[in-house]
Amino acid sequence: MKKDGIEIRVGNSAFYFKLGNLLEEKKISKNKLSQDTATDYKVVTRYINGDIGRPDLTVLERFCNYLDCEISDIIELKKNVFK
Repeated sequence: MKKDGIEIRVGNSAFYFKLGNLLEEKKISKNKLSQDTATDYKVVTRYINGDIGRPDLTVLERFCNYLDCEISDIIELKKNVFK
């Protein structure tokens, strides 16, 4: 996985999905995150792969509480990366 996470380009900006990196860093499996946060395994995988069109604030809140992190540790927007 890239250091910055999975990059999804949107216009001149990029979203970086960093949940996979965070899980590796904390040595937590996708399955454990799914079970402990009552989140479907497929949803966890989508957040890792950046395969979400509309982030769910409830899911992000569960992840942030469980992982003791901020939303920007999971999804980050970098503006004007591709000028």
